[in-house]
Amino acid sequence: MREITPKKIMEMKGKEKITMVTAYDYPSALLADKAKIDIIFVGDSLGMVVYGEQNTLNVTMEQMVYHTRAVAKAVKRGLVLADMPFMSYEVSVEEGMKNAARLIQAGADAVKIEGGYDHRKLVKRLVRAGIPVMGHTGLTPQRYLRLGGYHITGETEEEIEEILRDAKALEKAGAFAVVLEFVLADVAKLVTEEVKIPTIGIGSGPYVDGQVLVWHDLLGIYEHVPPFVKKYADLRNIIQLALENYREEVKEGKFPSGEYYWEFLDKDDFEKKRRKVIERLLGETFDEEV
Repeated sequence: MREITPKKIMEMKGKEKITMVTAYDYPSALLADKAKIDIIFVGDSLGMVVYGEQNTLNVTMEQMVYHTRAVAKAVKRGLVLADMPFMSYEVSVEEGMKNAARLIQAGADAVKIEGGYDHRKLVKRLVRAGIPVMGHTGLTPQRYLRLGGYHITGETEEEIEEILRDAKALEKAGAFAVVLEFVLADVAKLVTEEVKIPTIGIGSGPYVDGQVLVWHDLLGIYEHVPPFVKKYADLRNIIQLALENYREEVKEGKFPSGEYYWEFLDKDDFEKKRRKVIERLLGETFDEEV
């Protein structure tokens, strides 16, 4: 069992801020875990940042299982959290349980489900079956078509009530935490105070119990990022420059230089071996069937 568990995450509420970041492959997860990130999240955002989709709706269970397995192999300390993709749990509680089990069997320690009140029965069943669940309310990207796009939430009384109802329903159903995405900070603060489980914000201000960002956004790999993202590095330009330098050195014959390859030290020995090999091959025919 990894050091960071759902129980440990719950115990951090009000005592220690929770860190969470997405990772979609072995080397990324290895670095995140080495940095002591608490939750390594295999998000369905991989549809956009890994596969080039315009949204998360085309992400499949097969993709989520594949990437979860790669991440799980790398993580020794942090909690591995896997997203339930669009339509992997909406059809029925039974189908949701089967798909959640696939992610756990791939190495995840817990699953995340978008939505709250509407999926309280599924959350309760999963928790009873031994599968820890993190909820997600506010902006829910899998429902962006219904929401009319990606925009901040919590501006109306109805939205505030819905967000708080979701969080309370998730808490009652047994979820160990809830993500609040792109929620007005005042509303996120209200939810954080009203529920006993940790709240993890993304674009929802400083009053939550933890923060999550997408790997490619915080590292500055893509030029355009959501308005709530702080870039902690500018890897896009660093990577671009490295690739351009590599191309130039190969074109100009500068790479590989002497320290990057090996030759026979005894040239006479090589010449003898070369002659013998050539002589043997002269008598070979290569038109026979294999």
